[in-house]
Amino acid sequence: MRKIALVAAASAAALSLAACSEATEDSAETTMDSAAADTEANMEAAGDSMEAAGAEMEAGAEEMAADADAAAAEVEAEVEGETEAEAQAD
Repeated sequence: MRKIALVAAASAAALSLAACSEATEDSAETTMDSAAADTEANMEAAGDSMEAAGAEMEAGAEEMAADADAAAAEVEAEVEGETEAEAQAD
């Protein structure tokens, strides 16, 4: 009788551990899925920020190039005795 009670108690403990383990697996899977979704969202946000920064840099570079062209035309006009419009046409 004692052995039967001991076996029954051991079986009950094993079943509760199996159920607990399954719940833990489900929880871990949910946590992993959530972390993957967060990582994906963060990567998309970082990509958007980098694209915006690249566009700002490109606009700044174009503005600097235009300023350099205007300065070069001004110097050429002064050296050649031309107007800036004539210097830019060269």
